[in-house]
Amino acid sequence: MSSAKHYECSVIVEAVFILEQSDVERNRYAFAYHVKITNTGNIAAQLISRHWIITEANGEQQEVKGLGVVGAQPLLNPSEHFEYTSGTVINMPMGEMHGTYQMVAEDGTRFDVIIHPFVLSMPRVLH
Repeated sequence: MSSAKHYECSVIVEAVFILEQSDVERNRYAFAYHVKITNTGNIAAQLISRHWIITEANGEQQEVKGLGVVGAQPLLNPSEHFEYTSGTVINMPMGEMHGTYQMVAEDGTRFDVIIHPFVLSMPRVLH
């Protein structure tokens, strides 16, 4: 059996613009993102920390690192998932986010889960 299959998770992210928390005249664009992380491996693993890279349309980046997600460090058995919603504010109507989750399997093995880039876009900005 491949060891790679032991240490696998999938991540699905959906982002939405939040008009009520944005102030376009002051270049404040708020977004919520809903994440579903599923343990697709065959060994339990705990999400320990996160590392996000947020890139605005002009190329400026900010990094966010921290323990857990929304105050939690969920333990996911094989096939289990964890969902949460969080948010970010950027200075432009468009950007993207990507990053990694740092995980620890029940056998002590540490591994990263890739969060593929997803778009942050105010409606009517993308054509």
